[in-house]
Amino acid sequence: MDQRVSLITLGCRDMARAQAFYEALGWRRVETPEGIVVFDLVGQALGLYPLEDLARDMGCAAEDLGTGAATLACNTQTREEVAEVLTAAEAAGATILKPAHDVFWGGHIGYFSDPEGHVWEVAYNPFSTLGPDGAFRWGGYE
Repeated sequence: MDQRVSLITLGCRDMARAQAFYEALGWRRVETPEGIVVFDLVGQALGLYPLEDLARDMGCAAEDLGTGAATLACNTQTREEVAEVLTAAEAAGATILKPAHDVFWGGHIGYFSDPEGHVWEVAYNPFSTLGPDGAFRWGGYE
């Protein structure tokens, strides 16, 4: 298996609300078959898919999927952008879980959950600078 994530799929109870949230953040969806919403990202894609359909595809009940203990992360070019992204997310309908703050390792982070409860970390990591196109790599780009 190649060491990469190509597509992140979020199971959603309310597809219209989830789509409206990401579009309110300024994300542009790509053309897809009916029933799925996809946003191309840098080197991968984020898909929104009805939770019941996702569970059926996996052969289990939706309540068996749980929410997991995972976060999606968006790294920023500057420390100040963390608060800007959190403000935009809240305006789009997110719940701020933890406002922007400095952390022990020298970075600056905050957390929000989207309207479906998926948790996002917004981070500025001075040790992992982003590439010119915004791509992230642990240890940064030189």
